[in-house]
Amino acid sequence: MNKQIKFYKYQGTGNDFVMIDNRDLEFPKSTELIEKLCDRRFGIGGDGLILLENDDSPTLKGDNLTPTLKGNDFTPTVRGDHKADFKMVYYNSDGNESTMCGNGGRCIVAFAHFLDIFEDQTTFDAIDGLHKAEIKNGIVKLKMIDVTDINNDGEDFVMNTGSPHYVKYVEMLNNYNVFKNGNEIRNSPTYKAEGINVNFVEALSDKEIFVRTYERGVEDETYSCGTGVTASALTFMDKNNQTSVAVKVLGGKLKVYAEKNGAGFNDIWLKGPASQVFSGTISI
Repeated sequence: MNKQIKFYKYQGTGNDFVMIDNRDLEFPKSTELIEKLCDRRFGIGGDGLILLENDDSPTLKGDNLTPTLKGNDFTPTVRGDHKADFKMVYYNSDGNESTMCGNGGRCIVAFAHFLDIFEDQTTFDAIDGLHKAEIKNGIVKLKMIDVTDINNDGEDFVMNTGSPHYVKYVEMLNNYNVFKNGNEIRNSPTYKAEGINVNFVEALSDKEIFVRTYERGVEDETYSCGTGVTASALTFMDKNNQTSVAVKVLGGKLKVYAEKNGAGFNDIWLKGPASQVFSGTISI
């Protein structure tokens, strides 16, 4: 007999996700099943699938709720005197568990708020550590991990904002072949093994950029990528000595705030809309 599961569909600037309340841990974490649920013709459809679970990490003491990252090594998170309100488990549409998803993080905050897990501010656990967030009138502000350095690859930039990102500045981004060029960089000898997300950026003014992203795991362009928007914004803020920048994506607009700290940035926040599109049940 097939099992019926309740699901919710959320989107953040067009980056869409299948959302499941898995606090009872009954969802079978099958790669094949997750890939099918994300399929836009044979499943629900989404750029990824996110499970909301109870946080099972030990409570630690301290005030810092932001893990830091240099290269691919995370510094252990120091928690406040409480457990996180919930845990985020993220899967790409290929069915594989993946690294942090910024728009997915904003969407799960909206989902947790819908489930009455918190009122207006929360702390949740993700693969890259703890994240603070707040929601007001459908706008979610999410604290991202600190970035200790921005590396160069020729004239382009590479960094990890919870997921690895390549940032390239181009002109006439509206007409740029993001799929072709993104796929080539993602599958180049340097990045093919681990994979990398590829962001193409056009400066629209001294206060706004336009970003289009080819995402690994999805292996296509998405309407928006939160960690990619963050990486792109940090390169722009670094070059222009700014603490915030507006970001246009295919699915809408976001804003990134950050404070310069040596060669990197801390106090990084990603802000934008996140909403429930529909809900239903599906047989698995």
